[in-house]
Amino acid sequence: MAIVFVGVDLAKNVFAVHGVNDAGKPELVRPAVARAKLSELVASLPPCTIGVEACTGAHHWAREFEALGHTVRLMAPKFVAPYRMSGKRGKNDAADAAAICEAVQRPNMRFVPAKSVEQQGRLMVHRARQGFVEQRTATLNRIRGLLAELGIVLPLKAATVRREAAAALEDLPGWANTVVGDLLSEVTRLDERIAQYDRHVAQMARDDERVRRLMQLPGVGETTATALVAMIGNARDFDSGRQLSAWLGLVPGQYSSGGKTRLGRITKAGDAYLRSLLVMGARAVLNAAKGKGEGKSDALSRWAVQLEQRRGYWPAVVAIAAKNARMVWAVLSRGDRFVMPA
Repeated sequence: MAIVFVGVDLAKNVFAVHGVNDAGKPELVRPAVARAKLSELVASLPPCTIGVEACTGAHHWAREFEALGHTVRLMAPKFVAPYRMSGKRGKNDAADAAAICEAVQRPNMRFVPAKSVEQQGRLMVHRARQGFVEQRTATLNRIRGLLAELGIVLPLKAATVRREAAAALEDLPGWANTVVGDLLSEVTRLDERIAQYDRHVAQMARDDERVRRLMQLPGVGETTATALVAMIGNARDFDSGRQLSAWLGLVPGQYSSGGKTRLGRITKAGDAYLRSLLVMGARAVLNAAKGKGEGKSDALSRWAVQLEQRRGYWPAVVAIAAKNARMVWAVLSRGDRFVMPA
């Protein structure tokens, strides 16, 4: 019988492949396939559905397999683990491939959309930029820690650390002067690198109509809009705005039983980077709505202020971020047909 479902356990050099027929009987069991032979093996198979865990290199292999005429489904590893028959103690590549093959057949399995090379390139810009930001934060904290050893205690604010460390540099003895001076130079270099990547993000925003539409939403700037488009594309893989919001971890977790509904903290599932961008944008929306003077008076701002008065600052911020996620889905999925609510 022909092979209809295949599970591939990805790795760097040696892969495991498990294929079954219509009856669920194994027809292809290859626990060790060299990287150079994987494409040749998959090309020899009739068109079938191939399951792959969403891990390093998964999107590359998804594009390769689709080019060979197969249907590829990416799955989060945590959804595959329950189908491993041998359990945690019997984990091996062959068992993983069989579990992937079983999981991809489930009718209610949730799949990860495969990204194009362009999407991955745009995401690389964001990952690199965020890495430089984290390096800068770590360097500033290192300066604070070293100066604290000499009795110079500085606050957390980055601008104050730069100013005070530079002012104290001439009074530092010997090697301390050299080290702190080098660290300040490193912070300056990272500032330049981050500014360069900010220009890359701005260029991506100018080149994409979808990004420009997203930037019309309150609390969504160049960085957030380009990251969202790079990650979810046209949002066609989500059935509703709430599904996107849940995928980003912006909805409360449920602990309901016995007919009683219990909602806890937000799940924080999905991509933490996207969620943090939406939350920072929501903070800007709420702060602008309150304002030092009269603040804004549009419907969203009035709703945000009233929500903060009822529930507090952070619940209001998360609610605004969740609402923005829903509007993002509407903008991307409906395109020009989306009309901003009055």
